Amino acid sequence: MTIRRALGSDVKKLYELEKKLFSKENFPLSQSSIRYHIKNNLLYLSESDGNIVGYILVLIKRKNAKLYSIGVDETHRGKKIAKKLLEFIFKELASLGFENLLLEVRVDNDGAISLYKKTGFEIKKILKEFYGDGCNAYLMELNMVGFKVNI
Repeated sequence: MTIRRALGSDVKKLYELEKKLFSKENFPLSQSSIRYHIKNNLLYLSESDGNIVGYILVLIKRKNAKLYSIGVDETHRGKKIAKKLLEFIFKELASLGFENLLLEVRVDNDGAISLYKKTGFEIKKILKEFYGDGCNAYLMELNMVGFKVNI
């Protein structure tokens, strides 16, 4: 498995993965959004045997970083791909001088919440009816000052 920055030539495959992973209530990315993020944010993908099996997208605005999306193809879950993508992005963000990383996660996504807590994220507040289906979200934050990846 390799991790690399997404390229314009990856848009269609990333979009197909996005459609498999997220329903419309969970705000899936469009092809044009994926193109935009490749150019303007940090979008990395995980490949195995030439296939995209996961990705991570972090939005950057000045000194703020927000983990917007992370996804792993169902057939490749349980292989620690999400963990490896997080490790990679933490190192990347630290090298760029970011101090905090924010994210929103569905309150019913126990697997993701557990992974985020293991990596040092803390729940800051509940965002009421954040998702299109009325589900609440947690706003979580990771303070990266002096942070060492240990997951």
